[in-house]
Amino acid sequence: MTAKSFQNASAGRNRRIILWRHGQTAWNVERRFQGTTDIELTEAGREQARRAARLLASLGPDAIIASDLRRAVDTAGELAALTGLGVTHDEGLRETYAGEWQGLTHEEIIERYPEQYAAWKRGEAVRRGGGELETEVADRAAPVVLRHADKLPDGGVLVVASHGGTLRTTIGRLLGLEAHHWEGLGGLSNCCWSVLGEGARGWRLLEHNAGSLPQPVLGDDA
Repeated sequence: MTAKSFQNASAGRNRRIILWRHGQTAWNVERRFQGTTDIELTEAGREQARRAARLLASLGPDAIIASDLRRAVDTAGELAALTGLGVTHDEGLRETYAGEWQGLTHEEIIERYPEQYAAWKRGEAVRRGGGELETEVADRAAPVVLRHADKLPDGGVLVVASHGGTLRTTIGRLLGLEAHHWEGLGGLSNCCWSVLGEGARGWRLLEHNAGSLPQPVLGDDA
């Protein structure tokens, strides 16, 4: 689907999408690349999710969807417990698959894959560790988000619990930005979120990396 058709599909109903990153994991703290590896939240991550859920519940969400990886499942579960809403899990919302990079620290990646890492940091389209391109992640994740947003009532709120890299690429796609501009959005800190709202010409970014005072971004999208 083109950027224009994404925008046209969303026009006129004043809905909002809350794109919420999962809580902290041990691999975040260790600066170890997670990708699709199924890592649990730390106790600090669970507390982050509980705190964020209290704030997000006040927005009156109508629906919650989440990645099927445990760190996103457990994060979304905190909001579900407060709101009474069910959670729809979808593997299309998983983090970027990063092949041989997964499980390595950033320092180990730089040592073993220096050219690939440098190209990624320059913003080039890179299959990190032989994995997915960012555009491929957007291709699978953005339609999931739009499909559920289309089910919302006028003025409705959808919460999407997912992963930093996946959410950034999805935001870029829904805003109609070219892929080489997605890096300009920056990363999401653990359990922080971005808000997209509908305008006359499509989705607009209303808030980015909200939820706390500024915190360092720990994780694959740092």
